[in-house]
Amino acid sequence: MNKKISTALSASIIGLILFSCTSKQEKMESKLREFITKIEAEVKPLSQEAAIASWDASITGKDEDYKRSEDAQIKLVKLFSDSTLFAEIKEIRDSKLVKDSILYRQMEVLYPSFLRNQVSKELLEKKIKMESELEKKYSNFRANLNSKNISDNEIEEILSTSKNSKELEAAWNAHKAIGKEVASDVIAIVKLRNQIAKELGYENYHTMNMTLSEQNPSEILALFDELDSLTKDGFAELKGDIDNYFSKRYGIAKEKLMPWHYQNRFFQEAPKIYDVDLDQFYKDKDLVDLTAKYYNGINLNVDDIIKNSDLFEKPGKNQHAYCTDIDRNGDVRVLCNVKPTMGWMNTMLHEYGHGVYSKYFDAQKPYMLRDAAHTFTTEAIAMIMGRCATNPQWMLDMGVINAEQKEKIAETCAKSLRLEQLTFSRWAQVMYRFEKAMYANPDQDLNALWWTLVEKYQMLKKPEGRNEPDWSTKIHVALYPCYYHNYLMGELLASQLFYYISDNVLKNTDYKNVSFVNHPEVGNYLKENVFMPGCLYQWNDMIESATGEKLSAKYYAKQFVER
Repeated sequence: MNKKISTALSASIIGLILFSCTSKQEKMESKLREFITKIEAEVKPLSQEAAIASWDASITGKDEDYKRSEDAQIKLVKLFSDSTLFAEIKEIRDSKLVKDSILYRQMEVLYPSFLRNQVSKELLEKKIKMESELEKKYSNFRANLNSKNISDNEIEEILSTSKNSKELEAAWNAHKAIGKEVASDVIAIVKLRNQIAKELGYENYHTMNMTLSEQNPSEILALFDELDSLTKDGFAELKGDIDNYFSKRYGIAKEKLMPWHYQNRFFQEAPKIYDVDLDQFYKDKDLVDLTAKYYNGINLNVDDIIKNSDLFEKPGKNQHAYCTDIDRNGDVRVLCNVKPTMGWMNTMLHEYGHGVYSKYFDAQKPYMLRDAAHTFTTEAIAMIMGRCATNPQWMLDMGVINAEQKEKIAETCAKSLRLEQLTFSRWAQVMYRFEKAMYANPDQDLNALWWTLVEKYQMLKKPEGRNEPDWSTKIHVALYPCYYHNYLMGELLASQLFYYISDNVLKNTDYKNVSFVNHPEVGNYLKENVFMPGCLYQWNDMIESATGEKLSAKYYAKQFVER
């Protein structure tokens, strides 16, 4: 055959092959676009309906609102449990022909939503109904103390201020009464979640939940083991200081100290052992106004979020705090039960950190990508903001204290923040390891497991003879499963962002005196590098793009472990 003809023929064949591949790629990408358009048209109104119903239920505590919330969730689950739709997206994904990066990412975000719901509708609806009933029980529970129903805020007030051991024990036990009311329900729903996970090919729900949220379970375990190693000695030293303080405060031997002596229900927050009462600086302040002024001053306006929020106590209302994004298009709301304390200042700044993350998603991005890169990345923003409440430079810049007061409390505040972080880190170890073990075997003695972990990681003493489901008194175990490890990962990222912003945005390496107040460049940096990308990138890729490196524990260690 003539050489020129042979070359031309080869080129034609290659061209036909390339055309064929391109044609197949274009067809598959077109098919995916149509699929996403179809799903969006249903997901948007259903998600909004579910979010509003859940919001209303948490405000009123009424049965009819919980029923509406439950029904809306069931509608969403029915959509994502549709086996025909799942087969369609699976075929597209398995073809490996989607090359457009934005289309591909939408597919990767959507796929787990379908996969986790590919079990019988009866199982999924049963799960939703059980979760709704549990939420109702937690929301409506009020501790009964001295024949009077009191709120969580009131329990915390007693635990943090009383010096009477009998009163402390009674308040602690009154709160723990919720455990018996919900424990069997929680175990039942854990088993149901595991059943769903196993039907989908996972060993248990904990493993499935991590995997489908783009977290490698073995890598997370390694990270927690590293953090355990980093924090245990420093915490043990601080725990000695804590016990010395409380031994004197209550006039009892250190060996007699019990969990109710540590100033909060779970010892998840640092007890006030240092000679500074930050509550005194907030007791006459308008926390809502402070929140607005701070965020508005860093070019992250929250006036509309505040307008849509519900911030003060009322009967039947959920006693916790959370932020919700109703429509991924600017309707963001915060629920709080504000009191003029440092703790609630922290919570307000924390929840509105979630709020600005959601508010400033890029409206030009596809609906499916208007979400946080990962749930812990929005926790990181909430945490870096919440830390401001105990930052003397922030307090000075916001007019909460004067220069003389700052000078007096600066060193103590730094010690308090270190104590806060190490205390929380050890508590997070308990939560992470308890849930991991509980989902691995929900039939084991969970009461004993809980106290084994509490004694090991928090160094608290189990009350003699106690055999109660204290693990089920923590609402996250029941209603926000396999989530708590994200809080500690959020703290790691918060420290990483803190150092990056200090060094590169504010160019201020006097880390003890860094404050974001009235620095719009901080808000601009966060909008451009963290908020607006949404979940376009996998979480570690977003972190690397924003800070120059992937998630690391070294900055957390630098800030809170090293002396």
